[in-house]
Amino acid sequence: MEMLKYLLLPPLVNAILTLLGMLLWSRMRLLAGLLVLLGLGGLLALATPVASHALRQGLEAPALTGPAPLADAQAIVILGGGRDYRSPEFGWGDAPANASWRRLAYGAHLHRESGLPILVSGGRVHDEHSAEASLMAAALREVFEVPVLWMEGRSRNTSENARHSAEMLHGTGVERIALVSQAWHLPRAVAEFERNGFTVVPAPTEFASVPPEGPSAWLPRAYHLHQSTQALHEWLGRGELALRQRLFDR
Repeated sequence: MEMLKYLLLPPLVNAILTLLGMLLWSRMRLLAGLLVLLGLGGLLALATPVASHALRQGLEAPALTGPAPLADAQAIVILGGGRDYRSPEFGWGDAPANASWRRLAYGAHLHRESGLPILVSGGRVHDEHSAEASLMAAALREVFEVPVLWMEGRSRNTSENARHSAEMLHGTGVERIALVSQAWHLPRAVAEFERNGFTVVPAPTEFASVPPEGPSAWLPRAYHLHQSTQALHEWLGRGELALRQRLFDR
């Protein structure tokens, strides 16, 4: 499944389409031209601010409006968003990736507003020496001066985040949580946690920025290709979740 995911996402899928078009050029020129157009044209289109904004905005959960929605929550769960390897600036070895820092900052903000205890969730995706959760806990403690009550360090994806967090929290009586992640990722994460018995208050952060006006909205850039690829990854994840629910949750 992991390899299939990368085959279906830019830039690899675009490279495959373009290469196929080039191989077929001498025998099936019309089909070959369409494949090259899809490969190269699709790559350029996905790299525009307009495309990346449209793909991300369609995924996003609505923002929290003040502290009131947290009144019934019993804990804050912050999901890991990746790690940067061998980051020297903090002296931890590895460090949370930028997506994780955004989640941690918002989780710390919600903790200060509500006083709710925090669980951080993230494991060893590539058998690293330490779980991502331990890096997140260090960041909250040393940078934000916020305590962490639980560390879930076994999960490698969103589904496992939910399952292993449930194993830790349900035994303590925690059933209602505020769940922190990027706005584009949160709806699927909420569905996974609800499947594992939680009542979830979505707490999204990092919303898609509106494209600039004028021609620059259509100017391809690597940053927006990355944003589009993240969004397409999430759309694939939603499709996988819907299929699992259809097959196994009857």
